[in-house]
Amino acid sequence: MTDEMMEEGGTVKKLMYVCRTAPYGTIYALEALEVVLIGAAFEQDVCLVFTDDGVFEIMKGQKTDDIGMKNFSPTYRALEMYDVEKLYVEKEAMEQRGLGEDDFNVDVEVKSAAEIQALMEEMDIVLNY
Repeated sequence: MTDEMMEEGGTVKKLMYVCRTAPYGTIYALEALEVVLIGAAFEQDVCLVFTDDGVFEIMKGQKTDDIGMKNFSPTYRALEMYDVEKLYVEKEAMEQRGLGEDDFNVDVEVKSAAEIQALMEEMDIVLNY
């Protein structure tokens, strides 16, 4: 990156984070959330896609006391403060898990797998978690 680009705010990349794993049991979901916040802090064009078991990451009413882990799902509501407003849920993954748009703790746009694939092709970087 040149000095001129830095002075003008740098190059803005289109970043897509694809969340595919359940929120607990691995570090992937929390790690993805942290990386999204970092990317947004650097004023990149960030979007999140929740697919497969990743749709559970934003589900309302998560109770983690019995597994001894902190419930980090409320943090997703802070994404809007970082200008991360493009949150997509794969329709097929949502339906296969018996979920609907009202089951999520953040506003999402539901898109088909084909629509998400088309979005991926527009991105500069796609990261899977």
